[in-house]
Amino acid sequence: MIKNQIKTVVFLGVLTALLLWIGSLFGGAGLTFAIIFVLGMNLVTYFYSDKIVLKMYKAQEVKEKDQPKLYAMVKRLSQGAKLPMPKLYIIPTETPNAFAAGRDPKHAAVAVTQGIMKVLNKEELEGVLAHELSHVKNRDILIATIVASIAGIIAYVAMIARFTAIFGGMGGDRDNNIIELLLMSILIPIIATVVQLAISRSREYIADESGARLIKNPKALASALIKIEHEVKKTPLRFGNQATASLFITNPFTVKGLMTLFSTHPSTKDRVKKLEAIKC
Repeated sequence: MIKNQIKTVVFLGVLTALLLWIGSLFGGAGLTFAIIFVLGMNLVTYFYSDKIVLKMYKAQEVKEKDQPKLYAMVKRLSQGAKLPMPKLYIIPTETPNAFAAGRDPKHAAVAVTQGIMKVLNKEELEGVLAHELSHVKNRDILIATIVASIAGIIAYVAMIARFTAIFGGMGGDRDNNIIELLLMSILIPIIATVVQLAISRSREYIADESGARLIKNPKALASALIKIEHEVKKTPLRFGNQATASLFITNPFTVKGLMTLFSTHPSTKDRVKKLEAIKC
């Protein structure tokens, strides 16, 4: 876990360095506008993303009387993690999956699909819920918002740089400046995206380990991940948005070809391997 925490810090440092570098090259009004615009968008996302994504997936809130066993499981795990009881939702789909949302532990929500409650046994479902509660405890929504803000500013400034290159360059040796500007404006956002995805994957590893230690049963979560991946291949999610895939415990959509290079999640094989090495 410490290794992945260090990775998060290092990758955030790389993103910040990229932002400072591109800001020094293309500062001024364009950078100021980018910061204000992107931060504004991400603040809205931070405060309202849970409501947006729950509505997107037609999630229905359930109370203790509706799902007493599921509710009791989440309540017990929340107490074990020293977290407030989150709101509990069920998504009407047979695709097995789950996600956590909310800006902080006091405003958290955990959603599970109908399918996951049919596919997993009690121990495996506990592992999944513990993983999602770990995201809440580790403030991963906040971290994702910070990362998205930095990457978004970099992408916006790079877009301005491309327009600058196309419509006039930066003076001096005009042709060389245009080529350099185009290269930087294309490469820097790609690097920022790769770093952003690496942070996302490191947070998944941390949530896996935190969840496994919470239930003191790493093999249960490993087994759940294998089952979920297998079932998703057969019945991928048919609605929603690929942009929200990072929220789920595994990508609920069909991913093929080059898209696998830009995955928000580590491979299930690697996650299982790391879980099996944990000693509780």
